[in-house]
Amino acid sequence: MHATSRHAFINQLLVYTLVMICFSGSIGLSTVWLRHQISLTANATKVLAARIAEVERRIDETTTVIETEQDPSILQRRNAEWHLGLVQLGQEQIVRLAGDPVLRLAAKRNRGLYSDGIVPATVSLRLAGLNP
Repeated sequence: MHATSRHAFINQLLVYTLVMICFSGSIGLSTVWLRHQISLTANATKVLAARIAEVERRIDETTTVIETEQDPSILQRRNAEWHLGLVQLGQEQIVRLAGDPVLRLAAKRNRGLYSDGIVPATVSLRLAGLNP
């Protein structure tokens, strides 16, 4: 073999080795970057989970306070303390409606949309060429 063919083989081998080192280095770098992104996402998820738990705890506390304030004995005590003069409802004041309340409210809201109460206008026409 000639010396030039040996140098050409060594030059090709050197170029392929450098390409493989760069390729494997870029794969390693992208792996490290991906792991970093995964850890950032995991930390953000942890923070959001903690915030959700805090909000749910506050909602539960507020619900508990509301439920205790809606107790009839507490309402009567507040009525007496604040001199409101409120009385409890009698059975004759309570009206029970049958049916779906959502559909009833939708019908009440949309009552005027479909020409309820609109009287059509009368129009008289006179056609030319016809004798009355």
